[in-house]
Amino acid sequence: MAKETGGLPYVGLGLYFEDLTMGRAFRTIGRTVTEADIVNFINTTGMAEVLFMNLDFLEKESDIRGRVAPGALGYTFAEGLLVQATMQHTGFAFLGMELKIENPLFAGDTIHVEVEVIEARLSQSRPGRGLVRTRNRVVKQDGTVVLTYTPLRMVKCRSAGGPEA
Repeated sequence: MAKETGGLPYVGLGLYFEDLTMGRAFRTIGRTVTEADIVNFINTTGMAEVLFMNLDFLEKESDIRGRVAPGALGYTFAEGLLVQATMQHTGFAFLGMELKIENPLFAGDTIHVEVEVIEARLSQSRPGRGLVRTRNRVVKQDGTVVLTYTPLRMVKCRSAGGPEA
C-alpha cells in the first residue's frame, strides 16, 4: 500500500530494503548528454581541464576525438537517474563506493544505468535499516559501458523492525 499524506497516496516512492534482494537486476530510463550539460557541469564544478574546455586541443593533441564529458558527469547523471527511480523516502545514506571509468562519454550519447544487487544485509547498528551494495553499469546507446561503480547505501526497511517484524 502506498504511503498516504492528506488522504492522497504518494507515487514515485523508492525501493525498500525488502525490494532489493540479492541478484535483483533492473535498469533506469535513459538520458542524453548535451553540450550544455557538459559546459554547465564544468562551470559548476570548476573542472576547467583543457580536455573539457579546448576543442582545438581535442582535435590536435588528444587521443580522444569529440566533445568529451568528465567521468564525474557520467557518474552524477547516473545517480540522478537512480535517485528519481529508487531512493525517494527510502534512501538514507551513501556510505562509499569503488568507481572505474571504462570508456569516454560524449555530447549526444544517451545513457542508462543497469543495476544488480550484489550485497544486502540488515544493519546491526540501526534497526529498521538495511545495507545494500549494487553494481551499477552506466551504458551508452550502443551498449558500450562508460563506467561501473559499486555504491553501498543505507536503505529503509518497510517495517521498523526489519523484514522479520
